[in-house]
Amino acid sequence: MSRLVRGTELTAARVRSWVIVGGVLALAGLLFVASGRQALLSGSRQPQDIPALVQAESDRVTDLSERASALNREINSLTLSDQAGSDLPQVPPPIAAREGVAAGSSAVSGPGLTVTLDDAPPSSLDTIPGDPQPNDLVVHQQDLQNVINALWVGGAEAMTLQGERVTSTSAFRCSGNILLLHGKVFSPPYQVTVIGDQEALVQALEDDEGVQNYRAYVDWVHLGWGVQTQDHVELPASQSSGELRYARVPEGTDVFA
Repeated sequence: MSRLVRGTELTAARVRSWVIVGGVLALAGLLFVASGRQALLSGSRQPQDIPALVQAESDRVTDLSERASALNREINSLTLSDQAGSDLPQVPPPIAAREGVAAGSSAVSGPGLTVTLDDAPPSSLDTIPGDPQPNDLVVHQQDLQNVINALWVGGAEAMTLQGERVTSTSAFRCSGNILLLHGKVFSPPYQVTVIGDQEALVQALEDDEGVQNYRAYVDWVHLGWGVQTQDHVELPASQSSGELRYARVPEGTDVFA
């Protein structure tokens, strides 16, 4: 008799459990349908995975950057027009040209070189002795920084990274094997192109300890590395306005010293 009563209690518990599960599923279904209807009504199509979201945001940033560049060009044309007045002080053309190169506001051309860095093939994990790790097979942020800094030391007059003009306000970050620069997303291979004395630039790369460390991994796990000299390089002007919206002169600083 006690066994029968216990069986009855278990059956009732199962029924209650199935009722609860059914209620939860029904509620989830209603929420899913409501969400679908809302998406149809709003006409939105939101990416459901991170890569798609990153690409969507990158496309949006590119569009906004192009619009901002067009507006900046319009502002510059109005500023430099005759309407600005002829009594304003003028910067001597040679100085203005040098300032344009340094600020990245002018397109430049001349002899230079391109440095290419790339991830190692995934097969290196299985074929290379020494137990390499996945982290050893990718180009890291410090690798790009070492190359860029070495080229500046070597006398680079102008530079681009992935075709983006590098200036004093440029900042890039690497997340995994993804490069973020000027609001845009790039994947390897990474290319750094500079204008300057080719022999001095090559020597600066060879002398830099960080670059030497990277090339040791090139020999070990076959990271990508290449230096190509070019007689004529054309670098575009920066698409960024270069405005430092949050820069402030520290208190007590004599700006006219």
